Amino acid sequence: MEKIRLGLIGCGGRMNAHMNSFEKMEDVEVVAVADPREERRLAAAQRFGCTRIYKDHKELYANESKETLDAVVIAVEPTAHDYMEEAAIDKDLPFLVEKPMAMDLDQAREIARRVKEKGLITCVGFQDRYIKLMEMVKEEVDKAPKGGLVYGAWVGGIPGVWWWQKKSTCGGQLVEQNIHLLDGLRWLYGEPLSVYATASKGMVKAGENGVSPEYDTDDHSTAVIRFANNVTATLVSGCYSRSVRPNCGLVITLPDMVLDYRLRNNLIIRTAKETRDIPREKDDHTYYLDAAFVHAVKTGDASRIRSPYEDALKSLELGFAANESMESGQVIYFK
Repeated sequence: MEKIRLGLIGCGGRMNAHMNSFEKMEDVEVVAVADPREERRLAAAQRFGCTRIYKDHKELYANESKETLDAVVIAVEPTAHDYMEEAAIDKDLPFLVEKPMAMDLDQAREIARRVKEKGLITCVGFQDRYIKLMEMVKEEVDKAPKGGLVYGAWVGGIPGVWWWQKKSTCGGQLVEQNIHLLDGLRWLYGEPLSVYATASKGMVKAGENGVSPEYDTDDHSTAVIRFANNVTATLVSGCYSRSVRPNCGLVITLPDMVLDYRLRNNLIIRTAKETRDIPREKDDHTYYLDAAFVHAVKTGDASRIRSPYEDALKSLELGFAANESMESGQVIYFK
């Protein structure tokens, strides 16, 4: 069996989920790894038995090419995108990159432009599009009469990664974490017409309860997003909850049905006649995303990829537009 040769850039955190996928794929071979932390790159190399081990992405790209790799997978901190995707484009290498793809929209837009110009296969880590419960939600929304209200929430604590402590290094919770539901709204309803957002600080105290002294991001925010066909979504984000957490996910009120999607867990469908509670199957949404990318690289057919770079950029732009609204107090309109 012909194997797809992958290079991994960033061998910790989120990359572990991708490595779990690649271990299960008989048509994939990880042949090169790069990470500034020695213990992480060595552990990844040992995991796959590869001998091409690099200190960073620059060293990897200096030694690898289209002749030695078929694609690269990039999973790094939001602020670490230092010519990683651009170098892949230069070398005609398809790439899968984790969200958020950049903290600089101009950089992301230029990457999207060059990807489109070259016709390069890309995929972004919006894995929730591959959850079967979300597929069911989309099926119901697509066949239902248009219009209605949507309430979405992702409320919890502060993840234990350094970039979460400052808005300048994570984009805030809406851009770094709740972008999954933001992207889900776009997947369900198309492109937004406008967004208005507010944010609040002061509940989480910098330097207390294990919080970094540099903490300056929003404790919570609320974004009101208007879509076509009389759809209005209110999406809240909160990182101040340390113990009891509310239900997170999406509640969609249709004319004759309520879809209560509990984030990555179950879907409750209520009508006048019945209530159905559908648990999530043991599906691995990251595996499905990775498999779609590998299939595209292997065959040239990218139809299974639900979040190519150009589309994912629109979710990133929506997140930053919400941030702009938080700062200006103005409604942001989209063309």
